[in-house]
Amino acid sequence: MKLLREFVSYEEMEILCEDLSSGEKVYRIKGPYLQAEVKNKNGREYPRTLLEREVVKMQEKIAAKRSMGELDHPASPTVNLDRVSHLIESLSMEGNTGVGVSKVLPTPMGKIAQTLLREGIVLGVSTRGVGTLKGTTVNDDYRLITVDIVADPSAPGAFVQGILENKEFMVTDGGDIVEKAYVNLETSLDKNARSSEILGYITKFFESIRSKWF
Repeated sequence: MKLLREFVSYEEMEILCEDLSSGEKVYRIKGPYLQAEVKNKNGREYPRTLLEREVVKMQEKIAAKRSMGELDHPASPTVNLDRVSHLIESLSMEGNTGVGVSKVLPTPMGKIAQTLLREGIVLGVSTRGVGTLKGTTVNDDYRLITVDIVADPSAPGAFVQGILENKEFMVTDGGDIVEKAYVNLETSLDKNARSSEILGYITKFFESIRSKWF
């Protein structure tokens, strides 16, 4: 499975600002988070039934306040707590569009986003998930992980985007997403192997990473 990220039109994003009695401001980003049945900027197309399913699955996280996202472009399917910038408060399908609202949090990364918003810098969102492709269509094994805040839809660039999407991931029986190279190392490693043999395993591990990254 590959790491798939999609950007939406920033022109349609709405920045909401709420003034609290304490004098602080709370920012929210509202707009189209998901787009189905249309080829996006990355040349991929998501079936509507696929996104509807993922939106339904996301509701449990939203209700439990676990639907966190990060600032900028993470290279991993894992949500890192030290990089959390916002909380997705709602996400629902309206036709072929998934409309969401995210609250920018007073975390270190969230404060950076708040500062950018106060200075009038345009921010938007980018979905992050894992899945495989059949041609340009995303397969049914797709899993939506979260929606991140980004400052530029073209920021990754073709080279970086290619590196990130060339990494492979696996979903374990327990639903955890792990890198394939690590799984291959863990399953092949003989726990009783001698140090010289372990070196061979590790060498193969780094070669498998290098073949995908360089």
